[in-house]
Amino acid sequence: MNDQHDHGALGDTEYAEFMELATEEGFDAEEVEGAIEEAGHGPLPRLAVVGRPNVGKSTLVNRIIGRREAVVEDRPGVTRDRVTYEAEWAGRRFKVVDTGGWEQDVLGIDASVAAQAEFAIEAADAVVFVVDATVGATDTDEAVVKLLRRAGKPVVLAANKVDGPSGEADAAMLWSLGLGEPHPVSALHGRGTGDLLDEVLKALPEAPEQSFGTAVGGPRRIALIGRPNVGKSSLLNKVAGEERVVVDATAGTTRDPVDELIELGGTTWKFVDTAGIRKRVHLQEGADYYASLRTAAAVEKAEVAVVLIDTSESISVQDQRIITMAVEAGRALVIAYNKWDSLDEERRYYLEREIETEMQQVSWAPRVNVSARTGRHMEKLVPAIEAALAGWETRVPTGRLNAFLGELVAAHPHPIRGGKQPRILFGTQAGTKPPRFVLFASGFLEHGYRRFVERRLREEFGFEGTPIHISVRVREKRGRKK
Repeated sequence: MNDQHDHGALGDTEYAEFMELATEEGFDAEEVEGAIEEAGHGPLPRLAVVGRPNVGKSTLVNRIIGRREAVVEDRPGVTRDRVTYEAEWAGRRFKVVDTGGWEQDVLGIDASVAAQAEFAIEAADAVVFVVDATVGATDTDEAVVKLLRRAGKPVVLAANKVDGPSGEADAAMLWSLGLGEPHPVSALHGRGTGDLLDEVLKALPEAPEQSFGTAVGGPRRIALIGRPNVGKSSLLNKVAGEERVVVDATAGTTRDPVDELIELGGTTWKFVDTAGIRKRVHLQEGADYYASLRTAAAVEKAEVAVVLIDTSESISVQDQRIITMAVEAGRALVIAYNKWDSLDEERRYYLEREIETEMQQVSWAPRVNVSARTGRHMEKLVPAIEAALAGWETRVPTGRLNAFLGELVAAHPHPIRGGKQPRILFGTQAGTKPPRFVLFASGFLEHGYRRFVERRLREEFGFEGTPIHISVRVREKRGRKK
């Protein structure tokens, strides 16, 4: 099995033939192997960074991901859309879940830190707990320690703001937390972060425990996501055929994600319910941040994301954000338009226009028009989910893919740029769930052409309801005659 892992989804003979083809075309065997392995990876392990406000979590996240992507500002309460970033250290890739996004006193600071930490830990394979060494362990820190103990996930303790030898003594005081060795770092200056990351790699599993659908007959996992109050709980109750979830017209009554085993169309599914957190008006942005943290956690645990959209209102930026979250996480996608039966002709007309423009980037996702309240068209949900899962797991054999690419390139060559015409030489599908392709080319392929290739792949091989990842490797010039 281990052997298989290195070839991504390619079988041994297919892999051998492919490598031969690659060497003939002047590609470096090692580079090709690396490209296939990189694209063939399954879900990446997840690292959560937790801690009190202003201990430097976001600064540390920026250090880890190696770019200033997490917003860092001096005032607490800076919201961000994204909570998950991809990172790489010592050749290993993993995801970082940043909980530094929203740190105002919501329910009292302790409760709010605890709530954030809880969601993040829930979705993580390992945790970096950041403590301000200059302040020492506070009561809030102790509360987080209790959570971490209960969760039983591996923890790496980061003693932040240690800018020189004098701070080392402060860091040593943190042994008292009982989480093992405190690793002194300065997130701001980068001091000690390399050693910290070495520890993180030891704590992270090679691949997350979450192995998708491998349990024989294990139920497939569906995350029901959408803006708060869009009707997720009502939909779940309709689907389950009974009141299993508290439904209340106050937005965000559901607090905890409930996993429900529900039988639909003769199959048992596991619905991961992710509700928006209870909102208070003046805490709007904080609650949104929680909701996105929770949505991210649910999406990570699911195979299919069913995004519920309230058709009585215009499609919002938040709807699109939630869809982007599911696509970036590489999940199969179904879009359910709720409250369809309550629309008048005019609203329907405008809604169709909106869908055409706003949802263009996910036009490949199956769409169902439902009513969570009355249960109308619920029977269409299962075929849509099944179609999306089938697309998500589709794999095109290398031979077939290359025949297709050959025809494509002949019929639609890449535009000439700077006197050169880059060509796709060959490719392979290195992974599924979602489908991941590696194309090998003689020069840089521009974005528009990649999109065109993706569109044609979909026309040819289906891939309904799934994002597709295409990475392109360009042949290095090695003075070889073409």
